Amino acid sequence: MVNINGTLVVTDEANISLNNRGFAYGDAVFETIKVSNGKILFWEDHYFRLMASMRIVRMDIPMSFTLEFLENEVFKVLEGNSLSNKSARVKLTVARVEGGLYAPNNNDVNFYISVSERSDATYLLAEDAYNVDLYKDNYVSPTILSTLKTNNKVLNVIASVYAKENQLENCLLLNTNKSVVEALNGNLFLVKGSVIKTPPLTDGCLKGIMRKQIIDIIKLIPEFTLEEASISPFELQKADELFITNVMVGIQPISKYRKKSFSNTVAKNLLAKLNVKVRLS
Repeated sequence: MVNINGTLVVTDEANISLNNRGFAYGDAVFETIKVSNGKILFWEDHYFRLMASMRIVRMDIPMSFTLEFLENEVFKVLEGNSLSNKSARVKLTVARVEGGLYAPNNNDVNFYISVSERSDATYLLAEDAYNVDLYKDNYVSPTILSTLKTNNKVLNVIASVYAKENQLENCLLLNTNKSVVEALNGNLFLVKGSVIKTPPLTDGCLKGIMRKQIIDIIKLIPEFTLEEASISPFELQKADELFITNVMVGIQPISKYRKKSFSNTVAKNLLAKLNVKVRLS
C-alpha cells in the first residue's frame, strides 16, 4: 500500500500521470526516513527540512501540513503495510500539481508516501570492503538547490553507473571549485588526528539529517575538533579515516580510496554514540 494525498492505494494500482511534474520536470522534493521498531527517527529534523525545501522551490505549503498531520500519514501507510511495530524505509515525496510546462500553472502540491520493510532496527557498523574513488565527469554546482533532496538526481544516477562499471562501492563528488563535496548517497567526513572535517553547505553538499546528528555528537566529544571546511582531493589520501553518513545506514566507513586503506576506529565510536542517542530519543 502507498499513501497518495491521504488515501491508501494498492501499490500496483498507484499510477501517476505522464504530466506529473515530479516525473516530467523533477519538480518534487522528498525525504528518506528510517523507522525503527515503529518509531520514526529524527522526525522533527525531517519535517523542518521538508518545509524549508518546499519554501526554497516556491511550493505552497498547505495549512494541513503540520508536523502531526504528516506523522500520522506516515503511520497510516506503515499500518496499511503491517509495519506498525517493525523497521522500515519511508519515502515521503511532495510534488507540485500538474499543469504548465517549465512554468507551473500554480504552486499547489500533492504528497506520496511509500514504505519498505527493513531488518536493521539499530545502526550497525559495516566492516566489509568499501572502495571509493572520485567521479570527475560532472560536477556539483554549489548553490542552495544542491543542498536539497529533489527529483533532479541524474548526476547521482550516472555516477552510480560509473561506480558499478568500475567495481566501486561508491563515488565521491566534486563541486565546480574542485572541492570534494559528498558521496553519492550521503555526506562525507574526514578524520585526521584530532580533527574531523566535513564540507560546509556552501560547498554544495546535501543538508543531511544524519550529517546534523553526527556533527552534534562530535561537538560533545572533547578530544575531537569539528571543522566544516572545504576538502581537497589531496587531503583524502592523507586522512586517517573517511566515512559516509545517511539516515538509513548511519555511518558507512570507507575502507579504501585508490591505494590508501583506512581504519574505522572513530566511525565505530561515533556509531555507538549514535545508537545511544537513538535509544534516548
